Amino acid sequence: MKQFANEKPLDFTKEENVKKQKESLKIVNRKLGKEYPNIIGGKKVFSEKKTISINPANTNEKVGIFQKSGREQAEQALQTALKSFETWKYAPAKERANILLKAAQIAKKRRLEINAWMIKEVGKNFAEADADTCEAIDFMEFYAREALRYAQEQPLTPYPGEKNQYTYIPLGVGLCVPPWNFPFAIMVGISSAAIVSGNTIILKPSSDSPMMAWLYQEIMHEAGLPKGVLNYFIASGAEAGDYLVQHPKIRFISFTGSMEVGLHINEVAAKASEGQIWIKRVVAEMGGKDTIVVDSEADIDSAVAGTVASAFGFQGQKCSACSRVVVDIKVYGPFVKKLKEAVSKLKIGSPEENVYAGPVVNSSSEQKVMQYIEIGKKEGKLLIGGNKLKDLPGYFIEPTVFIDIKPNARLAQEEIFGPVLAVIKSKNFDDGLKIANNTIYGLTGSVYSKDRQKLERARREFHVGNLYFNRKCTGAVVDVHPFGGFNMSGTDSKAGSRDYLLLFLQGKSICEKVK
Repeated sequence: MKQFANEKPLDFTKEENVKKQKESLKIVNRKLGKEYPNIIGGKKVFSEKKTISINPANTNEKVGIFQKSGREQAEQALQTALKSFETWKYAPAKERANILLKAAQIAKKRRLEINAWMIKEVGKNFAEADADTCEAIDFMEFYAREALRYAQEQPLTPYPGEKNQYTYIPLGVGLCVPPWNFPFAIMVGISSAAIVSGNTIILKPSSDSPMMAWLYQEIMHEAGLPKGVLNYFIASGAEAGDYLVQHPKIRFISFTGSMEVGLHINEVAAKASEGQIWIKRVVAEMGGKDTIVVDSEADIDSAVAGTVASAFGFQGQKCSACSRVVVDIKVYGPFVKKLKEAVSKLKIGSPEENVYAGPVVNSSSEQKVMQYIEIGKKEGKLLIGGNKLKDLPGYFIEPTVFIDIKPNARLAQEEIFGPVLAVIKSKNFDDGLKIANNTIYGLTGSVYSKDRQKLERARREFHVGNLYFNRKCTGAVVDVHPFGGFNMSGTDSKAGSRDYLLLFLQGKSICEKVK
């Protein structure tokens, strides 16, 4: 097997790549509005209630019609996964890894199609969608290799008169709850890691991105995954979600989403249900209030470019997005001036035209962002943006920047998850680091400075799971930047790392007395 290498994103400054992506969009546009069943044990299952996936850039357009199941089908999916686990847990690691490698090859062939569905369903531009698909491919390639590594004989200290062995075995049935903002990458990552480790899963994707999970289950089926190992389950979170989280036969929950929902899952899972014989494992990647610190000795042009990319890439709808930038008072004026100029050049429009900024994902997100914009007007000074674009048929909000925000203001503390940036003034580098650490989160952060001693201080003191120097705070790459945060940003699961599969495995020590 070749050494793992990251999938290279397409260059959409080249017209030939833009043309190919637009051709795939034309094909996808002819497939809109179809209905898709849940897949439980390889069988198509329908429900009375439906989930409608809407194009956020054009709310008159249905991406697809999906199911909205309740407890009865949740139990059916759980029992199916339980039955399948009894055989899948004994499948050799090589067999499991080969399925993932085949799936990665299929995804590579369907790459532009996957991108196109993502552009339609969540409003990513071409580059953002392609990076998402590349990351998903990376997860499958990397975790397949990791499964083989964990299956190898583990080193132990020899002991006289004994033959000792240490192996890793799967946990059981898991509930995978991915988010809509990285609808293919994170969904594929958390699901593939669990499956290749020998577990069976119920995959319950976000109601904002069910199509992306449908594509994944198609790909895994084509790659040869046995029926019942992956159960595709679109359902009511209130009706079926809690039911599964508290179910005594669920062994683990892998979740990516908001802090509020993550804490709720952790609380419900922590309480043992009647008949439960294990402590459930919760893998949670939650929110962020990520900070870029701009030192007085920073390259201002580079800092502005990194801030804009981090704050407004995919409309700021990333847990890693720069939601606030802390700027030394000595360079505050020049930074703010250049920031305004850079943001003013961002083009807003349909993702199908591959403009920089598209829509936010749904109406509730739009309402939330607009509410925070009103809060920002009271807490600071509006530098640029702040408006909903009513002439476009979707959830479009201008990239928005507020300056002179106080470190403890709501705009500086609460996760917005949209195209809103708070600019905070610091007295000096010490003050900047203090402000950077003053939230309940600890996911990503970045420091711009030419002073090596200051960067070394930040290395020690800036308390985040992913810290970057003189570059943007988004764009983690599999096995290059293991991803996961501290504090209320989650369990620091470190997706795309050599530790990650351990979250879906348990160690078993075997000792035999010998003569």
